[in-house]
Amino acid sequence: MKKASLLFLVSFLVLQLRSQQVKHVILITIDGFRPDFYLDEKWDAPNIRGLMKDGAHTKGMNSVFPSMTYPSHTTIVTGVQPVKHSIYYNNMFEPTGSTGKIYWNTSQIKTPTLWGAAQAKGLKATALFWPVSADAPVSYNIPDIGSMGEGVREQYSKPEGFVNTIKKEVFNGAEKVEWGKDENVAKIAAYVIKKDKPNLMTIHFFWVDHIEHQEGREGDVLKAAVKDADQAVGIVINALKEEGIWNNTVLIVTGDHGFVDVKTNVSPNVWLAKAGLLTDIKKDDWKAQFYTVGGSAYLYLKDKNDSKTLDQVKEMLSKLPEEEKKLFKIIDRRQLDAAGANPEVALALTGENGASFGNAATGDATKRGKGGAHGYFPDFHEIQTGFVAFGPGIKKGGVIPVMNVRDIAPAVSKLLGFSFPSAESKIPAGLLIRD
Repeated sequence: MKKASLLFLVSFLVLQLRSQQVKHVILITIDGFRPDFYLDEKWDAPNIRGLMKDGAHTKGMNSVFPSMTYPSHTTIVTGVQPVKHSIYYNNMFEPTGSTGKIYWNTSQIKTPTLWGAAQAKGLKATALFWPVSADAPVSYNIPDIGSMGEGVREQYSKPEGFVNTIKKEVFNGAEKVEWGKDENVAKIAAYVIKKDKPNLMTIHFFWVDHIEHQEGREGDVLKAAVKDADQAVGIVINALKEEGIWNNTVLIVTGDHGFVDVKTNVSPNVWLAKAGLLTDIKKDDWKAQFYTVGGSAYLYLKDKNDSKTLDQVKEMLSKLPEEEKKLFKIIDRRQLDAAGANPEVALALTGENGASFGNAATGDATKRGKGGAHGYFPDFHEIQTGFVAFGPGIKKGGVIPVMNVRDIAPAVSKLLGFSFPSAESKIPAGLLIRD
């Protein structure tokens, strides 16, 4: 009788374990997501905080350099630094001035992605508003290419006609949809969960970032945006529960970068113009120019081997007034290499003391600034992003002091049971039940 009872108990436990195997990973990024949004209860985020309490979280996750949306999101799905995946900024550097060209197609990513690895394993994948995801190997897709026009977004959405289907079936035939609203992105995710139950789903919410750029790190408008993002997470959770797959799902809520309050706007190309190294970018009349992306600026030399011009730039920077020098620190080529940053630049500047950079080459080099920025060298807490995970296989109460955006891809691949050897990082201790 005891043997029979023991066998029954073992069989029951095996069935329970099988029923809780990970079959789905839902990876949500909240653009500009900061760890204090779940660590500090002044932020109204009960859904995310509930995931944290019953799952694992980090006190801070380091981004890439620059700590920008597109390179960071690409690192999340590749597990490698920008120098390997080749997505260096949001917008491409153009020697004669920006025309707004963005990184947008997965063909621009030079290393394997989680989507491709999942597909090779026979798993279903979805990408919703994810940067650099056009033509991704997924079943459902609305890429983050709104700046290229609504028609282009529709052209690259999957399956064919998906945007029109969404307008009809999710938004009651609306001609226009506020794609930037996190609630709407979540409703689309819920629709796909119901239709397809993808094994891997990557979702990008971006309204919090928009508000932080306007308002900085604090304020009632930002609190409302964080609350909205949390409610959007709740919509996804409810969809998973309604479809009966919640117990087989790992839900990750993470981000791409933190934010810094801006006090000063700096235009380093003004310094180059005064030094006679830059005359007119649009006419291609320059020896050196800084390409700026918010919290950092990247020095390009027209002739990459022009050591004389590089020395002139370094000397110029060293002789600036102290009130200007305190606004940045130099990231040299050795540091750029260690950070896996763009190999084409000679050096970079990262903002200090609330400084953010712009591309102007005329006017004042420094002006009063406001709002918030990111893009900084990822070596301080304010620019760190957050990470919370919940579900089978996730260590309840797990706390990871510090992790890296590169750590996400190997964790996702292990949870879903496929190999992803191209990832550079390892799964951080404290995340999985069996590390």
